Amino acid sequence: MKSVKGIENPAFVPSSPDTPHRLSASPSQVEVSALSSDTQKEDSQLQEPQEPQKRPEPLELYPSAPPSQEGSEPLSVSEFEEGPCGWGSFHPECLQPCNSPRGYLLHYCLLAFTQGVVVNGLVNVSISTIEKRYEMKSSLTGLISSSYDISFCVLSLFISFVGERGHKPRWLAFASFMIGLGALVFSLPHFFSGKYQLGSIFEDTCLAARDSTRCNSSMSSLSNYLYVFILGQLLLGTGGTPLYTLGTAFIDDSVPTHKSSLYIGIGFSMSILGPAIGYVLGGQLLTMYIDAANGQSINITEDDPRWLGAWWIGFLLTWLFAWCLIIPFSCFPKHLPGTAKIQAAKISQAHQDKSSSVQDTDENFGKSFKDFPAALKSLIRNTVFMCLVLSTTSEALVTTGFATFLPKFIENQFGLSSSFAATLAGAVLIPGAALGQILGGVLVSKFKWTCKNAMKFSLCTSAVALLLSFVFLYVKCENGPIAGVSESYNGTGQLGNLTAPCNANCNCLRSYYYPLCGEDGVQYFSPCFAGCINSVSKSQPKTYYNCSCIERKTKITSAAESFGSEAKPGKCETQCAKLPIFLSIFFVTVIFSFMAGTPITVSILRCVNNNQRSLALGIQFMFLRLLGTIPGPIIFGMTIDSTCILWDINECGIKGACWIYDNIKMAHMIVAISMW
Repeated sequence: MKSVKGIENPAFVPSSPDTPHRLSASPSQVEVSALSSDTQKEDSQLQEPQEPQKRPEPLELYPSAPPSQEGSEPLSVSEFEEGPCGWGSFHPECLQPCNSPRGYLLHYCLLAFTQGVVVNGLVNVSISTIEKRYEMKSSLTGLISSSYDISFCVLSLFISFVGERGHKPRWLAFASFMIGLGALVFSLPHFFSGKYQLGSIFEDTCLAARDSTRCNSSMSSLSNYLYVFILGQLLLGTGGTPLYTLGTAFIDDSVPTHKSSLYIGIGFSMSILGPAIGYVLGGQLLTMYIDAANGQSINITEDDPRWLGAWWIGFLLTWLFAWCLIIPFSCFPKHLPGTAKIQAAKISQAHQDKSSSVQDTDENFGKSFKDFPAALKSLIRNTVFMCLVLSTTSEALVTTGFATFLPKFIENQFGLSSSFAATLAGAVLIPGAALGQILGGVLVSKFKWTCKNAMKFSLCTSAVALLLSFVFLYVKCENGPIAGVSESYNGTGQLGNLTAPCNANCNCLRSYYYPLCGEDGVQYFSPCFAGCINSVSKSQPKTYYNCSCIERKTKITSAAESFGSEAKPGKCETQCAKLPIFLSIFFVTVIFSFMAGTPITVSILRCVNNNQRSLALGIQFMFLRLLGTIPGPIIFGMTIDSTCILWDINECGIKGACWIYDNIKMAHMIVAISMW
């Protein structure tokens, strides 16, 4: 049946008696669908008086509607199973206020928030603790982080295609279950690995006699828990797939075109706010001892290198919260009330070309899994869609790289501690990204941009973000003097060698990096390499004195004079005062970068056919992770590693982490990646 010219009306399909929760076609709708092509110009006049007739239609959403009405209509809206909230024939009145786009959006935001807390918040905060507790290398923990994206890539096409014709809210209930299960599995190693055994305390000062360390390349059995962590991430990826494909498509189904971008922007902003809360929650939990729940008392503080925090508590909390969302998602109907009228009023902006087949406009196309290859081919041949996908992929590659290594950049450029640098990075990235997502959705919704205008807006915002990224070239700060790296030990020793005559008898370990700032303004690798013999830990921070490598201004011989110490922990204060400028400009850069996110998502939903929207989002997220979020941190990491000037080398001669970078070269390389 043809509808008004330029209108895709998927509501008018053959009726099906399989469910009572159907919206019967009103007389006005039947009248409009019966118009011939010769009278299409009069549609607008006929539709104006139809509003009063449509007002009582919500009463027909419930099963109490007379059966004779359904049978008497030649066409019924079988595609849209609109009904009340509930399970089967049980529809409590207390649930009906949630049976609206706003009610669904609330629960969608809670689930997106929960997923962001655990995947991008708690996991990232806990990685360092997991490395120490389970004796894993960074390469193994990197595999843990990538497992989520791997699961997402593998399942995104299948779930998005199968779920398009299915009950999307129940898929979201499945997502809640899998996210909760993944969080629970991720915490299980804590309960099966026994209590954490404290090792002997490490002496960080200069010692003439130190226990010899042997090269031990054997791997502890604790590292076998790697597979449990990977399984947890795979389950989390399984839950995240329907959330961002079917969940987003359901929002677009349920609201008018001009409101869709606002709702999607709000949902995406909650997924960005989640990691911020995850970082805060995880950081607070790490101040609790790892086995505090077992009643184990200890006499060490967080400053002790042996300290491990209670990383596992946050995963248990998100497990419980995610499973609480299973119930509300399972009670939503297949479509919210009014979906049929909303879909009938939407104008198709799908991209069509000469090669488009009749399958693209077939309402039954995509109901069978045998249509999957044809549907996939149809979307890949959609030029506009693929250009949008590739643009989001390149954007994701840069943004994930920045999100991963921005704390490291701030730490090295401005001489800050790692914790404070991470705090500043989160204060810039999280609010900026959330604000950008919301602004993008609000602007598209307010001005009611078409697909073409939304794409133009995204192009402009991305171009502005690219230009602002040149701030990295302006705020670059030169490295301060570092003994053994860029500065000699009072004229002794050689550059590139941390060992000098003043610390030759200290038996220092290069794998223990604990930066120290001497009163001579030179930074030292550790108290041991500074030749410090004594320290006082009663005062905060810990102070060191009697350091043979530091050119002393006043000789200190007793602990009572430790407040005039020769060295204090931490990096020397940098003379570079460009940090406020950098944070301000980069905050604006993040806003413009994320403003393009919601318009691009809305454009993708508009430039494809209605029965392929979920699959289109699945393809987008597959490419986004396969070519964006997975290789992004790897490319940024390799590029930043190329700027390293001092590596950690352990007793076995194996290169580990980088301790010190060339700041100027790092700034140039980051801009080069952004331009590329």
